[in-house]
Amino acid sequence: MGGLGLVAAALTAGAVAPAASAAPAAAPAADGVLMSYVVNSKANPGQTRLAERAVRDAGGTVVQSWPEIGVVVAHSTSGSFRDDVVDVAKGHAVQSVGATRTAAVKTPADAAAQPRSLARSTETRSAFEIRQGVSATEVAPDPLEAQQWDMTQIKADVASDGSRDVTVGVLDSGIDDTHPDLAPNLDAKNSVGCTANGVPDTSRAAWIPTTSDHGTHVAGTIAAAKNGVGIVGVAPNVRMTSIKVVDDDGFIYPEYAICGFVWAAEHGVDVTNNSYYVDPWMFWCSNDPDQAAAKEAVRRAVSYSERNGVVSAAAAGNSNYDLANKTTDTTSPNDTTPAPRPIDAGCEDIPTELPGVVTVASNDQAGAKSSFSNYGDGVIDVTAPGSRILSTVLNGGYGLKSGTSMASPHVAGVLALLKSSHPNASPAELVALVRAQADDKPCPSDVRCTGTAAYNGFFGDGLVDALDATQGR
Repeated sequence: MGGLGLVAAALTAGAVAPAASAAPAAAPAADGVLMSYVVNSKANPGQTRLAERAVRDAGGTVVQSWPEIGVVVAHSTSGSFRDDVVDVAKGHAVQSVGATRTAAVKTPADAAAQPRSLARSTETRSAFEIRQGVSATEVAPDPLEAQQWDMTQIKADVASDGSRDVTVGVLDSGIDDTHPDLAPNLDAKNSVGCTANGVPDTSRAAWIPTTSDHGTHVAGTIAAAKNGVGIVGVAPNVRMTSIKVVDDDGFIYPEYAICGFVWAAEHGVDVTNNSYYVDPWMFWCSNDPDQAAAKEAVRRAVSYSERNGVVSAAAAGNSNYDLANKTTDTTSPNDTTPAPRPIDAGCEDIPTELPGVVTVASNDQAGAKSSFSNYGDGVIDVTAPGSRILSTVLNGGYGLKSGTSMASPHVAGVLALLKSSHPNASPAELVALVRAQADDKPCPSDVRCTGTAAYNGFFGDGLVDALDATQGR
């Protein structure tokens, strides 16, 4: 999740739960420091305009408004901005306010001063991949379908190719539109970048990769074209849009994800893949005012996309952590200085633990739980291949990456096949189908795995089945 492979940062699993639940962790911002906030109101244009007015009256700047979900993204240099917005609203319009990060917002001058180097080799992991925990190995570019054990494992190699009427939105670090396996299926017209403070930007420069090939790798798993070149994706006939939510520093802040889900809802996307967790908190806690407000804003965006026909898959995460028994987080916030904190069931990994999202664990070629994969009875929905997955990388190449980030796009591809064979199915019906069609995987001899062969905390309802998805079952 936050999508990726091998454990990059350790969470303390199995520790004794602290007596106290998670306490507010974000310190008040200092005056003069430019910070980013979400301001939540009722989801209608009138209430959103009132929230915008409250932002301005409190000395802030409205950066982006989403009246569809009642969310305003705002910037302010006032340390008292949270309280001031509520005060000037006088109990009306503003329901909650929260900082979306613990680091200051970069100004255009800051961004211009930072060198931007496009990662040319999968041997050099981007900041995003290191933070999220992905491992990578480069492979020579030649026909490689025979090496795609993952497609054989989920029966994608004998399934149909999907419908041209179905589109998958890849919320990630951008898709290389020049790659021969991806160019035939990329919908550039509906692609977008969301990393400019959550403001949609449809210019090509905003949605192509700049510092990470992660999104390009994910896209190949979903829908690399069946064209006699390189590899083949799970659903090689469907289309993809690049929805870039990873900035040049490797962060996915709430406002980026919000922009991505609303864009998907309003631009013909049927399925989204989310191989990441939203920064800077690995878990967003409901009893922290900042985290609660930001989590609510992202939840609204995901819910809005679902109401508009979008079904979403997300990576479960790569810390070998029991999501059903949360105790401690030692890695957050990851944009300033992490500090150990107690967490509990009110602290969620988003978007994977949000309602309606398919939570995807990872397994290896032998069918065992990948060593890095998060797990949890009642949390994991399905499993898919995520260890040493061959897919597309930059410069027309191919590489191996490992992570639940690599498992989730297999499920997004299967959801696209299901949408192809069940064009009138709702997102909830597609979720039910992908879970019902999954092949049962019993627990191994591991005390951490609880449940039955039909459902357990390591594999959920089992290994996704692409063939069943295309046979209308």
